[in-house]
Amino acid sequence: MTDIRKAGTFKLGDRTVKRLGYGAMQLAGKGVFGPPKDRDGAIAVLREAIASGVDHIDTSDFYGPHVTNQIIREALHPYADDLVIVTKVGARRGEDGSWNAAFSKEDLTRAVHDNLRNLGVDALDVVNLRLMFDVHGPAEGSLEAPLTVLAELQQQGLIRHLGLSNVTRTQVAEGRVIADIVGVQNQYNLAHRHDDTLIDELAAAGIAYVPFFPLGGFTPLQSTALSEVATQLDATPMQVALAWLLQRSPNILLIPGTSSVAHLRENLAAADIALPDDALKTLDRMAGDHAHG
Repeated sequence: MTDIRKAGTFKLGDRTVKRLGYGAMQLAGKGVFGPPKDRDGAIAVLREAIASGVDHIDTSDFYGPHVTNQIIREALHPYADDLVIVTKVGARRGEDGSWNAAFSKEDLTRAVHDNLRNLGVDALDVVNLRLMFDVHGPAEGSLEAPLTVLAELQQQGLIRHLGLSNVTRTQVAEGRVIADIVGVQNQYNLAHRHDDTLIDELAAAGIAYVPFFPLGGFTPLQSTALSEVATQLDATPMQVALAWLLQRSPNILLIPGTSSVAHLRENLAAADIALPDDALKTLDRMAGDHAHG
């Protein structure tokens, strides 16, 4: 069995977590909406993650909505002392499954209480404010009003730490003036490297960076290069993409999601892969070719 401690640890707020975690988004139904086809399977994946040493789970009450948090509670409550559950607020789902901004004081307060109730906890370890100025990616706009609401809920003891998601460098700087930010969660992978500078700045400040869509946005050309490296290393493309992220910067925490125990084990086995220099060069060149794509 893979020992995920090989991938190292990093500080997330006042806790130290292993860099390979688990993202619960895929435990809901299709389109992250409604219940999963196989609830028992979802519970099995969560229990396997914990048995494999995962101590960082990423979720949100707008997955489902409510579905993933209720499954997490059923599978894992009472939680292990070392488990850090990170959730996010700032969106709400329409009855048609649409994603809508939910930034008002009432929306954010309700979201925090929904997360507390569905996870079955008295305080949330980390709450990320997910910005929704553009659903598809970071877009400028002030986060002062919503982040101030979350900072107040933090002062009330309902939230231990605050993070940001889907944000620009400007918004991170603005956020750090308002509250102590422990993590940033944005899209980043081999092909989508707009956050290179931000990652290095956060690393210098001791702030975690959590990339989502570790395989997102690959063109067939890139898949070819990735597949070639994977074949050389007797690994899967996903494992290589995750290993590359682990080697990219020590503050990167990974939360690959899956609803399959076999896939979970495969993802965690990325901890076993040390990419040699020639493989890193191939992958970096690939990223360079598509840095602005």
